[in-house]
Amino acid sequence: MRNFELFIARKIHFSKECDRQVAPPAVRIAMIGIALGLAVMILSVAIVVGFKKEVRNKVIGFGSHIQITNFDSNISYESSPVSVSDTLLQELNEYPGIHHVEQYATKPGILKTDTDFQGIILKGIDEHFDWTFFRENLKEGELFAISPDKTSTNVIISHYLSNLLRLKVGDTFLSYFVQEDVRARRFTITGIYETGFVDYDKLFVICDIKQVRRLNGWDKDQVSGLELLVDDYAQLDNTAEDLFFYMAEKQDRTGNTYFVRSVKDSNPMIFNWLEVLDMNVIVILILMLAVAGFTMISGLLIIILERTNMIGILKALGQNNVGIRKIFLYVSFFLIGKGMLWGNIIGIILCLVQHYTRFVTLDPAIYYLDAVPVDLSIQSLILINIGTLVASMLMMLGPSHLITKIEPARSIRFE
Repeated sequence: MRNFELFIARKIHFSKECDRQVAPPAVRIAMIGIALGLAVMILSVAIVVGFKKEVRNKVIGFGSHIQITNFDSNISYESSPVSVSDTLLQELNEYPGIHHVEQYATKPGILKTDTDFQGIILKGIDEHFDWTFFRENLKEGELFAISPDKTSTNVIISHYLSNLLRLKVGDTFLSYFVQEDVRARRFTITGIYETGFVDYDKLFVICDIKQVRRLNGWDKDQVSGLELLVDDYAQLDNTAEDLFFYMAEKQDRTGNTYFVRSVKDSNPMIFNWLEVLDMNVIVILILMLAVAGFTMISGLLIIILERTNMIGILKALGQNNVGIRKIFLYVSFFLIGKGMLWGNIIGIILCLVQHYTRFVTLDPAIYYLDAVPVDLSIQSLILINIGTLVASMLMMLGPSHLITKIEPARSIRFE
């Protein structure tokens, strides 16, 4: 017979006699341990990856991957202007790793209605602005168009501000800006967005950049800075570092130096917090592997003890320890495979249910999200399964060593 060990293992695993013996309850417990452990690992990875991606995308949506500002600007939104030429914009659009460049300008102000008021940040954008993020998070109304030749009074505000100040699409409001002379501007709401990122939702009102330039008395080529989107987020640090040294050699027409920083540099607390989540996943994976492994060890030991008589007979017939250990490792493989099959089914179904129904909710004020996100890639799923299978089989090598201690003369009489 070409593979005697596999033949015997299949007879043991698929034998109907085992329904009347001790092994099945232990086997079922072992398979349940593998299934639940794998399902928890799949859910853990999917939730953490989804959470990191959702929070990261919200931060990037408000501030892009890389910002280029005046080197002398402080960290407040009342920024010093920097001049941007068409030549510089073309160079940045053609820079390796950059796929989109847009200009922006910010201005702190006070949004006031007849009964309430709230501090805001007016963020001015131009006609080249990428609306993807706000289009995906638009709840009411529509986005407004920006013309290079005409100043628009249209804005979009957050759902948080609309509720706080009791504003709706089509309403107008006054916004006051404190400088040498207090200035007021009237705006019309065309759309209401909601990202769930309350720290930013309660601040930003998106408007035409020409409004901010007029308030600050800036020239047509002056802005608070440039926002750049990269092709590959994994290369963000390298792209930002290369761009930092590239822009350090340049100055605008008034002698200002450019300062480059990535979204990680401008939001260190958020991204450091997201990196800590990776450690949580590692701990969960180790614990689940340990639980699943020990249940399989218990199950295999019970199967070996229950088959002691058979082991003695095989040894008496000349089968060596290595061959008999292979038999029980094959049995372990069948059990682990069956448990992993159910674990994948349970884990994937739970991920799909959460993705489409979002039935597990979160408090956006704490977690920046209104529901638990899941993001499970085929690559992650394959790696989890391979890791679980390899780790579980390696853990089976220890208990299978018990076979070498069984003596044929005594084991044949074993009941």
